[in-house]
Amino acid sequence: MLQMMAKKVEAEGEKEQEMFEKFMCYCKTSGETLGASIADAETKIPQLESDIKEAEASAQQLADDLVAHKADRAAANEAVAKATAIRGKEAAEFLKESTEDKSNLAAMGKAIAAIEKGMSGTFLQTNAAGVLRRLTMSQDMTNVDRDILSSFLAEGSSQHYAPASGEIVGILKQMADTMAKDLAEITEQENGAKASFAGLMAAKEKEIAAAGSAIEKKTKRVGEVGIEIVNLKEDLDDTSKSLAEDKQFLLDLQKNCATKEAEWAQICKTRQEELIAIAETIKILNDDDALELFKKAIPSAASASLLQMQASSKELRTQALKALAAVRHKGDHNTGLDLISLALKGKAVDFSKVLTMIDDMVVLLGKEQVDDDDKKAWCEAEFDSSDDKKKGLERLISDLEKTIAEATEMIATLSGEISALEDGIVALDKSVALATEQRKEEHTDYVQQMAENNAVMGIIDIAKNRLNKFYNPKMYKAPPKRELSEEERITLNMGGTLAPTNPPAGIAGTGVTAFVQVHAFNQEVDAPAPPPAAPGAFKKKGAESGGVIAMLDMMKADVAKETQEMEFEEKDSQGDYESMVNDAAAKRAADTTSIQEKTAAKAGLEADNIQNTDQKKAEEAELMATKEYIASLHGDCDWLLANFELRKGARTNEIDALKNAKAVLSGADYSLVETGRQSFLVSRK
Repeated sequence: MLQMMAKKVEAEGEKEQEMFEKFMCYCKTSGETLGASIADAETKIPQLESDIKEAEASAQQLADDLVAHKADRAAANEAVAKATAIRGKEAAEFLKESTEDKSNLAAMGKAIAAIEKGMSGTFLQTNAAGVLRRLTMSQDMTNVDRDILSSFLAEGSSQHYAPASGEIVGILKQMADTMAKDLAEITEQENGAKASFAGLMAAKEKEIAAAGSAIEKKTKRVGEVGIEIVNLKEDLDDTSKSLAEDKQFLLDLQKNCATKEAEWAQICKTRQEELIAIAETIKILNDDDALELFKKAIPSAASASLLQMQASSKELRTQALKALAAVRHKGDHNTGLDLISLALKGKAVDFSKVLTMIDDMVVLLGKEQVDDDDKKAWCEAEFDSSDDKKKGLERLISDLEKTIAEATEMIATLSGEISALEDGIVALDKSVALATEQRKEEHTDYVQQMAENNAVMGIIDIAKNRLNKFYNPKMYKAPPKRELSEEERITLNMGGTLAPTNPPAGIAGTGVTAFVQVHAFNQEVDAPAPPPAAPGAFKKKGAESGGVIAMLDMMKADVAKETQEMEFEEKDSQGDYESMVNDAAAKRAADTTSIQEKTAAKAGLEADNIQNTDQKKAEEAELMATKEYIASLHGDCDWLLANFELRKGARTNEIDALKNAKAVLSGADYSLVETGRQSFLVSRK
């Protein structure tokens, strides 16, 4: 027992050593992690504080800049308003002054002209004379000149006044020149003021626009910096809290780790002392002298360990065997019980070993019962979970089969639709190609027919003109003169002659051509016919020529009408063809798009089908594995579940019997107590 105690203490020491090493590893790892986190936080906090100060300074600077920009914009707007008011006032003054000057100049011009013409009396009766009187009073001139003009104007009604006209005209011209000069000066000043005002307005508008743009940008930046400051402060607050928590946790960790180290040292010391005490006790009890003394004092020392029994060992064995036999006769054979019974039947039985065997057997039976309980619970749980899993897999496989069937049907439908669309596109392209070929042929025929009709009308005109040349010379139109080239004109001027002109090509040398296909026919060659009769004297056929010309006109009218009809038909045919081609192109584009969409949908369904098929195979494999697992569970658990209560009752009976046997054998477990038979049993363990 002491040896078992020592082993137990050592085992507990090894287990606690492993636990202590894991705890110290945690202390080391956590300490390093916390140290790194604290160092990072201590480095980050000053940086965040610096970033916050910088951001706040930037925000303040932006606020100051906004105030300045707003003030600049307000000042610019105020300057614009003031400049506009001043410009309006200056313009009004200029208008007033220039109008007055122009009126005065006009009055002087009239006065000078009237005086020079000797019409001073008539002039003095006009409004211009009144203007001149006012000028005399307001203008800066010598007193002599003013007196002369005043006398002239005052005596206007007198026909006897005849002042020196030349002197008055001179005074008036001098006044007019001065006034004209003043008008020119104020006009120049007005133009300069206008230019300055325009430049000022342009500059101020740019300044206002720049200030507005800066205000908009910096207002947006103020918001961004404000958000940045809030985020930085939140980050600083979180980092500070995390740093404080990490420091506190590190202090607690260091304290706990130090405490555990101290406790572990004390535990190791105490365990070592316990092991030493057990070892020394075992040494004392196993000493040869002590064993010899035990044998002398207690003859039956081989079967008991420092125990004094109240009954004889034979009686104890008999009672214990009876307790065990009651269980063995129930039919549940147990090898452990057989071993204990066999040990009790021995002559030199050691009760301490039998008791140990009984304790071990009780522990084993209890462990077996616990194992059966655990296995029963495990089997029931596994049956439930496996059955649920099987049902879930069967439902999933059924759903996958339905999904695969639906997808397969949809794929077949899409394949048919795609094939039909592709066939439709092929047929559409073929019809467009046929229509195009037909349109080409119709257009070729149209061009050929138009050329032929134009050629016919050209030939008819030429024929009519030729007939008119003979029969109606007045209606004959001579061909246009040949336009000579520069080189030909030089040749003629130098006295040379031109090269002969090639005769007109075309039909009958008329120059008219038509792209008419001429088909050759085979013709047999006959013998020469006899010569016809010789003609008589020539006579002009006036009446016949008129009928021929009329017939030619009718032919031309018919050809022109046919040409117009052909043009209408060609236009309609071309319009119909273009409409058909456009409709075909639109339908082809729509069908192509539909094919692409249906092909993509088909590809997606095929991919889903492949994935679902693979998943179905995997689920079927898992279902098969689940069924096999359920079958193995039945093989492993059915017998236990069927015989659980029986085994539990039998095991309970065995445990009770073992406890009864142990109680019987433990009847001698009273130290130094004498029985009626005075039998003592001490054994060495």
